[in-house]
Amino acid sequence: MNIINQLVRIGRRRPDAVALHCAGAQVTFGDLLDRAGRFAAALLARGLRPGDRVAFYLPNCIEWLPSWAGVLQAGGVVVPVNYLFNPTAVRHVAEDSGATWFLVAPADVARTRDLLDGLPAAERIISLEPAAGACWALSELTDVPERAVTPRLDDAEAMIMYTSGSTGVPKGVRQTHRNTSAQCEAVQQVWSLDGDDHALVCTPLFHVGGLQLISLPTLLAGGTVSLMTRWDKRQWVELALQRRPTVAALVPTMMVDVANDRRDDPVVLPSFRVVAVGGSALPEGPLRRFAEATGISCVRNIYGQTEQNGLSATEPLDEPQRDRSLGRPLEQVVAWQVVPVGEREAAPLGSGVVGELWVRGDAVTPGYWQNDAATTDRFTDGWFRTADMVTADADGFLYYVERTDDLIISGGENVFPQMVENHLASSPLIAEVAVIGTPHERYMQQVTAIVVPVDPTTTAEDLSAWCRSHPDLQGLQRPRRIEVVDELPRMANSKIDRMALKRRFAQA
Repeated sequence: MNIINQLVRIGRRRPDAVALHCAGAQVTFGDLLDRAGRFAAALLARGLRPGDRVAFYLPNCIEWLPSWAGVLQAGGVVVPVNYLFNPTAVRHVAEDSGATWFLVAPADVARTRDLLDGLPAAERIISLEPAAGACWALSELTDVPERAVTPRLDDAEAMIMYTSGSTGVPKGVRQTHRNTSAQCEAVQQVWSLDGDDHALVCTPLFHVGGLQLISLPTLLAGGTVSLMTRWDKRQWVELALQRRPTVAALVPTMMVDVANDRRDDPVVLPSFRVVAVGGSALPEGPLRRFAEATGISCVRNIYGQTEQNGLSATEPLDEPQRDRSLGRPLEQVVAWQVVPVGEREAAPLGSGVVGELWVRGDAVTPGYWQNDAATTDRFTDGWFRTADMVTADADGFLYYVERTDDLIISGGENVFPQMVENHLASSPLIAEVAVIGTPHERYMQQVTAIVVPVDPTTTAEDLSAWCRSHPDLQGLQRPRRIEVVDELPRMANSKIDRMALKRRFAQA
């Protein structure tokens, strides 16, 4: 069933409740449905057919979610385009998805026409406001039609979300109406979301972390979403004080940013009851510094992927936290097993064996868009192979080890960068760190730590001396190379861009 029916029910019950805040503007649920209905009617009048793709090439803005609802109401498929993709990647998404329309900001109309030159979508650019080169503008739609929702089956695509492509060409991940609704229901259940909740969203809506993890579950529970147009550590604190949100989602980098910025000027943010942090396991040092800087003690580690439509494992709210655990999988939407690399049989729970996490279930993509080779490569006997290496304890809690493609093989031994990072993050000298493998004449690869120090006068030798004294950083685990930098490169979702680091420090 079309997931928009859930939003229509909420809007009819609470038309005057505030659904969205962004950049000083706000939208009620009634306004949201009106905007969605106008957009849906305009698309249908201009020839959109069920299953046609509409690309969103936008940063976070007040129009994003009502327009998303409008496309789905018309029976279309939303293609969120990473706003920070390079021009080649944007054109690839347009060609690969076969997007019929492109929704863009007025300032991006000319640039988008150039990017799409020769493609049908180049002549079907919709601007948020009137702009030269756009075929029409969202703000010009004034008539409010009857709110009819185009029927869609559970297995029909609701979205095609493209991976970052850091290791190759971006792949389109199919996300069905059932995938999305199951994900939202699971998040609502595990965090007990309802109409009194208020989500502060600082991650991009073109990623699952901004859209499916937090925005959609909150809206479909009848709650309010405050969108940040971009990440700003000080604005996040200001909005947390002003709006008193109850839930938020961060990547570890954002948590570190806030902790470092408020280290000498701590603040108390008492309204939160869930702050989800995902992207990697949470080291104790940064987590402690964040709590000291903000008073927030309700941080919960999470795990998810684009292919799993967002959240698929989290630390339960009603159980004690387990050090560096990702939490327990949401078994109402994913079945799971840990399979040693190169094998097909699952490792027993509590065995301590490192293996790849395999999943299947309601939240898991049916495959990649028009890419049978990639689908075949990632699925085995109906299980999606996540490429994330984990261990599982006897109670079913997962512990992240590494991406299979980030593994460092030094002197013939496997070294897991995430584990080394966790040890390094406990150092009082280190504000942030990333560990990669770089070439070594003898060992083929060496453990290399790229460090942002707390004090800019700290040297690589200072850090090396601290490593030599740490019992868990001996032998091949100890960084043989340490590079001190002012900041770490980021991807659009604010995660560390490890491929950029590998390119920069590729020389021995």
